[in-house]
Amino acid sequence: MARHDVSRPRPLISFYGDLVKVAGKTTRIGGGADSAGTEGRGGGRQGGAKAAAERDHETQAVRDRALAAMDRAYAPYSKFYVGAALLGTDGSITEACNVENAAFPAGTCAERAALASAIARGVRTFRLLAIATSAGEPTPPCGMCRQALIEFCPELEIVSVTRSGKGTRFRLSELLPNAFSPRSLDRSTD
Repeated sequence: MARHDVSRPRPLISFYGDLVKVAGKTTRIGGGADSAGTEGRGGGRQGGAKAAAERDHETQAVRDRALAAMDRAYAPYSKFYVGAALLGTDGSITEACNVENAAFPAGTCAERAALASAIARGVRTFRLLAIATSAGEPTPPCGMCRQALIEFCPELEIVSVTRSGKGTRFRLSELLPNAFSPRSLDRSTD
């Protein structure tokens, strides 16, 4: 059985603590006074522009990690390769890929794999999810992944990209309105 070719070039990314170097540009991810941004706090136009530029670098780093994870996906049956990267509110990035199995229900989506890995590392709140797929058009997470993610971050921003550079953005609460959540289990009576 042929395995997915992972010899394609991957984005060049280096990590140094909370600094990320993507294609020669270094940026700070999360934490630190400079990375918090000043938008909405009287920082003015220049502060807002700086915060927007930092968010763009941050988003690009997360997207690149999702694309790199997609290259490592194991999808010999569907040939639908997916990588996901979750940006925690602590600035950490956790990536994963989909892993298929001949017993189809035993497969794992990239988004849930990234979520489980982040939780195992102690990260439970998130700012951004990047999804990279081999599809021709950007793909939202499946219903099961939406349900798993909403438990931890209902207002999660999702960026979905393709290898060809197409992309779109979603808000998790818009993809799964009226979600079943921990509040749904409240057994108290009024």
